[in-house]
Amino acid sequence: MLFTIVVSALLIAADQFTKFLAVTYLAPVGTMPLIPGVMQLQFILNDGMAFSMLSGNRWFLVTVTGIALVALLIYLLFRRPKNKLEYFAWLLILSGGIGNLIDRIFSGYVVDFFAVQFVQFAVFNVADCYVTIGAAMLIIWLIFGEIKAYREKKAKLGDTNEGN
Repeated sequence: MLFTIVVSALLIAADQFTKFLAVTYLAPVGTMPLIPGVMQLQFILNDGMAFSMLSGNRWFLVTVTGIALVALLIYLLFRRPKNKLEYFAWLLILSGGIGNLIDRIFSGYVVDFFAVQFVQFAVFNVADCYVTIGAAMLIIWLIFGEIKAYREKKAKLGDTNEGN
C-alpha cells in the first residue's frame, strides 16, 4: 500500500511540475518547437476532457472523475491486481486521473502542452500520457490473458480427447 501511494505521488508530482513549467515558460510564448515537424509545445487551457469534449462542465467532470478514481483506488488497495503489468497499468491511470483532477478542482481547466504536428490530434499533457499508456498496458494484459486462457482450454480439451 505504501509503495502505491509513493509511486502515485511521484507520478502526480512529475505531472504537476511539467504543468508548472508550461504555465511559467510556455504560456508567455504560446508555442515552441520540440521535435520539428513531429511535435511542438503549445500552451492550451482545456476546460473539457479529451478533444475538449464536455467543455464547460467542470463539476460534472470533477464528480465523475472523482468517483472513478475512488473506485480504482479501492480496487488497487483491497482487491489487488493479478500481476505487475495490470497493477502498473492501473497505477498509471490513477495517477494521471488525479493529476488532471487537481487541475480541474483548483483552476477549472487542465493545462495541455504537447501538440502532435504530423496528424490532427488533441493537445495533451503528462497525465494524459499516463492514462493512455496505462490503458494500452491493460489492453495488452487482456489480450495476452485471453490468448493464455484459450491455449489452456485448448490444451485441456486436447488432453481429454487423447484419453478416449
